[in-house]
Amino acid sequence: MALSVERAAGIGFCFGVKRAIDILEKVALQYGQVETLGAVVHNQQVLQRLADIGIRVANSVNDIKGNTVAIGAHGVSPRLEDEIRARYTDVINTTCPFVHRAQVAARRLARSGFSVVIYGDADHPEVRGILGWADGKGIATLDANFITTLEPLPRRLGVLSQTTQIPARFIEFVKKLVDSTLTKDSELRIIDTICHDIRERQRAALDLAKRVDLMLVIGSHSSANTKHLAELCATATKTYLVETAGEIQPLWLEGHHRVGVTSGASTADWTINEVLAKLTELGG
Repeated sequence: MALSVERAAGIGFCFGVKRAIDILEKVALQYGQVETLGAVVHNQQVLQRLADIGIRVANSVNDIKGNTVAIGAHGVSPRLEDEIRARYTDVINTTCPFVHRAQVAARRLARSGFSVVIYGDADHPEVRGILGWADGKGIATLDANFITTLEPLPRRLGVLSQTTQIPARFIEFVKKLVDSTLTKDSELRIIDTICHDIRERQRAALDLAKRVDLMLVIGSHSSANTKHLAELCATATKTYLVETAGEIQPLWLEGHHRVGVTSGASTADWTINEVLAKLTELGG
């Protein structure tokens, strides 16, 4: 039986990644060379393509060599952005608008007297940046129980999410907070900051995973949104996360006839097409 391959809806670059790359390509064309503070996106193949047109990754502010600096799609704290603008001539901010919405929400909560709780990975650059917008009044965690251990427990909690988290898990996190932290005169304010694009991508991927007997999620092994996609699909069917077509093992396809394909938000069309071509070759 021939292998049937179906692409999920919403595959390829998300709006924020496409916007950031479009900006960088135009700036590189104008200035010849641009440096990004940290990886603009978490995808090695995309970063290599950008490097080929003069876009270099600087790992820290002190690692920046030139005067044209770009802030990546994940964003940074206001303090770090101020430092960059004070030291370098041309600063381009490619922060994803959905991330910026979360940044503004964190600042608004903090200035309104709330302790800010970010449901997310504390080590992720996006989350570190959002914490910076909370004016030192924020904490990031994936464990609702951790909040209950705070002494004293803040009376007013403002809760938001890393933009790429799985909505159902954020809802469960919030429910646990309601059950464990709501006491007399306490206040809990929740702002849904999960990216609409990511939400739709996850929904489409899960719908497809329920119809096939194998899913391939294409994207970087270090990409948070890609890993969440793979985790979500794995709840419905056998799932593998691959960064390139070269990682696909023919053994995976044995006994499977319907394969679904989706991708992380920073996966380029050319990488997706290479995976599809590989599947066609193996399934022929």
